[in-house]
Amino acid sequence: MADDSPKSVGNGVLGHLPPLPRRALSNSFLAMEQASRQREGLPLLTDADIEALKAGRPMSWESGDAAPAPVTTGPPPAPPPATTAAAPPAPPPAAAAATTMTMTAPSADISEQVAKWVAAGKKWSKSAIAAEQAGRSRSGLPALNDAEVAALLGEPVAPAAAAPTPPAAAAASAPRPAAATPAPAPRPVAATVTASAAASVARSGEPTTYVGTPAVGTSKAAASGGVASVGPENNEVNQQRRRLVWSTVAAFLTAWFIAFFRFFLPRTLFEPATSFKIGYPEEYGLGVDTKWQQKYRIWVDRTPDRVFVIYARCTHLGCTPDWKPSENKFKCPCHGSGYDSEGVNFEGPAPRPMDRAHLERSPDGQILVDVSRLYQWPKGQPSQFNDDGSYLPL
Repeated sequence: MADDSPKSVGNGVLGHLPPLPRRALSNSFLAMEQASRQREGLPLLTDADIEALKAGRPMSWESGDAAPAPVTTGPPPAPPPATTAAAPPAPPPAAAAATTMTMTAPSADISEQVAKWVAAGKKWSKSAIAAEQAGRSRSGLPALNDAEVAALLGEPVAPAAAAPTPPAAAAASAPRPAAATPAPAPRPVAATVTASAAASVARSGEPTTYVGTPAVGTSKAAASGGVASVGPENNEVNQQRRRLVWSTVAAFLTAWFIAFFRFFLPRTLFEPATSFKIGYPEEYGLGVDTKWQQKYRIWVDRTPDRVFVIYARCTHLGCTPDWKPSENKFKCPCHGSGYDSEGVNFEGPAPRPMDRAHLERSPDGQILVDVSRLYQWPKGQPSQFNDDGSYLPL
């Protein structure tokens, strides 16, 4: 089981620091060490010690160069009397007694432990104060108030506004020529600092309250200790940046939303209509007309007594034959099947004649073709080319 008790090295206290040789320590580790020393009443690390620990060098008292600062547990010693040309008149006994009590007794706003820390002369950093606040929150101790935070930071006091003095009191307190004015009594320790120091630490907003104990060194620990984080200013430039970022995010999400729904839409092929008009019978001359071959895949064939439509599909494997007007026949380019001008096969592998589409007259007298209804002449079976609808009589 590891020994967590503070260790003494030479004339100093090692505390929870690793012994020599040691590597360079981080700021967060040093902040936790300072907070631990404050809770245990150990002397704090000086600036020289912190710089040596950050660089990975031995501290001055470890290498024997200098002795550590002694631990101060009592009130600060009285300053030596200043040597002046003319000493001021001694205050009355009552004023001297009041001065002694003010210097020895801690202020009502600062606890005795904080007064000891202030008397030690170590100026605290904001991170050390945040760590101490987090430690007090975990231990159930009262948090440092504004006066204590200001005292530990060591910032100067803004003089308080003097209350208006009544005329009678002003007349009574006016200096008299015959009486000597006593020297002003020294101000207590609490009077040398002000709550404005705490305002510089955590007065950018209300401190945030968190459930549980935040980790030491994090922004949540600082906020729970009364140190509020400072965000970017809400000026026009930052507002434009936020609008640009949110517009980009919205456009990205919209694109993905559209792509997600497009995945579920069917991919269909739109084919031409199966029923359509091709004009009047008088528009066609005798023989084969190929003007509808590319659009509807049909040929219009007119004889002296009828008009019929051949569906341009080879009965062998479904290729589209070509009309050869010089040879008066249809010729399939795939396997050489041949058909006469009426679509009846006479050469090649085609097993039967090409199919014919259904015809009828529309109300306006045009020819209405329906390729979804085909008439066939199966091999060895009766022909359907003479059925009603397979042609239009002339």
